[in-house]
Amino acid sequence: MTIAYSQSAFSTRGLDTAWRQQLTLLGAVAIVLIVLFRRDAGDLAHIWWTSTTFGHCLFIAPVIGWLVWQRRAQLAELTPVAWWPGLLLVFAGGFGWLLGDAASVALARHLGLVMMLQGAVLTLLGPNVARGVLFPLCYAVFLVPFGEDLEGPLQTLTVEMTMPLLHLFGVPAQVDGVLITIPNGYFEVAEACSGAKFVIAMVAYGTLVANVCFVSWGRRAAFMAMALVVPIIANGLRAFGTIYAAHLTSVERATGMDHIVYGWVFFGLVMAAVIAIGWRWFDRAPDDAVFDPARLQASPKRRIDPLLAGALILTVAAASPAWSAAIAGRAQVLPDTISLPRVPGWHRGALSTRAPWSPYYPGADHYLIGRYVDAGGNAVDLALAVYGSQHEGKELVSFGTGALREDDVWVRIDNLPDLAGGAAMRITAPGPTERQVVTWYRVGDVLTHNDRRVKIETLRAKLFGGTQRAVAVHISAEVRPGVDTRMVLMRFLAALGPIETLADRAAGMPAP
Repeated sequence: MTIAYSQSAFSTRGLDTAWRQQLTLLGAVAIVLIVLFRRDAGDLAHIWWTSTTFGHCLFIAPVIGWLVWQRRAQLAELTPVAWWPGLLLVFAGGFGWLLGDAASVALARHLGLVMMLQGAVLTLLGPNVARGVLFPLCYAVFLVPFGEDLEGPLQTLTVEMTMPLLHLFGVPAQVDGVLITIPNGYFEVAEACSGAKFVIAMVAYGTLVANVCFVSWGRRAAFMAMALVVPIIANGLRAFGTIYAAHLTSVERATGMDHIVYGWVFFGLVMAAVIAIGWRWFDRAPDDAVFDPARLQASPKRRIDPLLAGALILTVAAASPAWSAAIAGRAQVLPDTISLPRVPGWHRGALSTRAPWSPYYPGADHYLIGRYVDAGGNAVDLALAVYGSQHEGKELVSFGTGALREDDVWVRIDNLPDLAGGAAMRITAPGPTERQVVTWYRVGDVLTHNDRRVKIETLRAKLFGGTQRAVAVHISAEVRPGVDTRMVLMRFLAALGPIETLADRAAGMPAP
């Protein structure tokens, strides 16, 4: 009866004074936060709108609104109050944003912005209201694009699922890393075909259904497991079907149909299948109350004046970009020009025109690439990219930079064992032509091939004033019949000397 009365009060009298004041203040604070971090808000909107992997994020905000609207009757029985401990969440979000900005990690900046908005809700509406909207408040995490690290493992899993099926149906297929070859063509199980985009979207979708349609935590866990497994299996079947269709017809016809199915039909069918499988185990009625407002009536301690709370939220949030601006000017002084080193036993030669390759570092302060040839005619390419400092858009490690650029003609086949502390991989281009590439990064006093270590060392240099320069070093050689490419690279490295010394000299620093 109480809930019915509150709904009637909402519809006839509108929001009461406390709700009107707190929501107005929350709306104003949220707008200021978005304006203050407009670059990150704009980045998020751009990713949602343009990325096929994160297009589902466009629906998260409307879903959150719908989830809150479902709770409107129960929320009407609560009294919103400003609560200063919520500032701790604002601080955590701001500090996370600062770390992401210093290390050029967009994920941390975006998550930090969402956490600051969540902290504003907790601070201005109080713990009782926050508990009432706990799920939609937490569900806001799905506004942040994450999960791209799944692409590599899912590529491998898709290949491992596809090959046995092809052999079972009599297709004479061979696999080399992520390349599957059949008599009338070859297929790359690329990142876009790994199924990662569907798994990422299904995590968000499965989380929503598990909360809305289930009460039992056991059933929720089972449904989430199914929401992850079904799209992975379905993607493996899709990859097999595409290659099998190409075996029966042609590569062009099979891939043309696959793009239509992959983009418009496939995910819808998978979603329908997951719901159909889980339907009979739903144990929450559509009109069940989500929470009991009678259990959230205790007056919170540590209350604070709402206007002061709003001012403190903005002050705490603004401290992070202020600190970022203070350290943004740090940079290593670089030489005006740099040159490639002399390598004993090797002389300079012309770069390949048959299958040209070069790393991609559009923000580098200096970039050089050259070819070295020994007396036996073996050729190795050496590339250097030097940065005096790093910031957004000018990063040593970011999406689409490095040995392979986005939409490159070169494709990674497989990773190889590390070579002299560098990350080695095999790549191929139409021809076909194959190469081996080895990569090192020099940041601060650390030499590494690990992207995450680069971000950590960049963060350390930014926050604590260490050496700001960063250098990428690549060596590469074409694979030729009868030649041990790895041995050629090892002999070149032995003549070249320590990578640390090469990187430091390129940045105008004395050798360690």
